Amino acid sequence: MPTYTICIGSNYNREENLLLARNQLTALFPSIRFADEEETEPFLLSNPALFTNQVARFQTNEGPEQVKAQLKTIEQMAGRLPEHKAVEKVVLDIDLLMCDHVILKAKDIEHNYIMKGISQLNAAERRNPEAAPCRRRFLAIIPARYASTRFPAKPLAILGGKPVIQRVYEQVAGIFDDAYVATDDTRIEEVVKAFGGKVVMTSVNHNSGTDRCYEAYTKVGGGYDVIVNIQGDEPFIQPSQLHTIKACFEDEGTHIATLVKPFTVDDSFDALENANSPKVVINKNMNALYFSRSIIPYQRNADKKDWLKNHIYYKHIGLYAYRANVLKEITSLPQSSLELSESLEQLRWLENGYTIKVGITEVETIGIDTPEDLERAEEFLNKQTL
Repeated sequence: MPTYTICIGSNYNREENLLLARNQLTALFPSIRFADEEETEPFLLSNPALFTNQVARFQTNEGPEQVKAQLKTIEQMAGRLPEHKAVEKVVLDIDLLMCDHVILKAKDIEHNYIMKGISQLNAAERRNPEAAPCRRRFLAIIPARYASTRFPAKPLAILGGKPVIQRVYEQVAGIFDDAYVATDDTRIEEVVKAFGGKVVMTSVNHNSGTDRCYEAYTKVGGGYDVIVNIQGDEPFIQPSQLHTIKACFEDEGTHIATLVKPFTVDDSFDALENANSPKVVINKNMNALYFSRSIIPYQRNADKKDWLKNHIYYKHIGLYAYRANVLKEITSLPQSSLELSESLEQLRWLENGYTIKVGITEVETIGIDTPEDLERAEEFLNKQTL
C-alpha cells in the first residue's frame, strides 16, 4: 500500500481552514498522522500574511492522481478560488510531496519546516510503528425487498449475467468484517444462498430499510460496532465509497455517517433543482446541518446561472452507517415534522440531536429503480468490460 506525504498550508483564516483540512483528511485516510503546525514567513510573495503549515503522512490503495483529486476537493471546500492566486490569498493549499520514497515536489521538500515535519513523523513511527486507529467491527446489511411498485423482483433482475443483488453483494464482500442480505422473501433468500452469500430473513412489515437493518443486526449478533446500510439496487457502489464511510467513525463524536458528491460547474441548474436529488449543507467539521429537496443555500443576490460557480453544492448519496447503539435508538423514534415535510428519514435523526458525519465521494453510481435504469446499467457495464 503506497505511503503519501503531504503539506497543508494557509495564510487566510488559518486555524479554521487547517482544522477543516485535518477533519476531512482523517475521514478520507484513517491512517493519517500529523506533524506539529509550523508558522512561517511568506516565501517569494509580496503579501506579508504569515502562513501556518503542517506536514502529514498516510497510506491508501488509491493512486497519486486519485489522491490529488481528493486534496483538490478539500481545497475547494475551504473556499479556494482561481482568482485568489492574483492577490496571493492562500485559503488552503495541500501539496502532495512524496509517494513512498519518490519525491514529487523536489523544491518544496527542501524547506526547513517540511524537513522538520518529515523528521518528526519518522521519529514517531520509529517509536511506535504499530500505531493505528482503534479497530472497529463493521457489519454490512443489504436490505432487499421483492415487492416494488416501479420494478417488482428488482433484486433478482439479471445484470451482466448475474442477479442485481449478487452484484451488490460482491462489491461489498471483503470490505467489511461481514455482510448479509436482509430480505422478506424466500425467493431472494434462495438466490443469495445459491451464489454463496449470507442472508437473513426479516419481517414484511418494515417501513424503511433502516428498520430492516436493525432487525437483521439483532438476528446476526456478533458484537459489531458499526452497521452499514447498503441499498440493494446499487450494483456499482465502489470500494472507495465504502472505505470513506468507514473512516467517518474515526471521529468518536460520529453517531451516523453518510456520503455526498459535489455538484460541478458543468452540471445543469435543472440537475441542481431536481427534487429527487436531495441536497446537503455541512459545517466545517464535516457534520450535516440539513438535508433538503430544495436548493440550499439559496443565493439571494446572484443570478441562478451562476449559483454552481459561486458555491459548492452537495448531492446526497443514500449510503448510511450507524453505531450499533444509535441504530437501536433511531428505530424507536416517531416521525418528525421536518421528516414529514421533506419526506427524508434522516431529518428525524437530526431533529432528535444525532450527529451525521459526511464523507465526500467523487464517484457517480447508477442506482436501479426502474426497468429503464436496468437497461442503462447494462450499457454501462458493457462499456466497463470492453
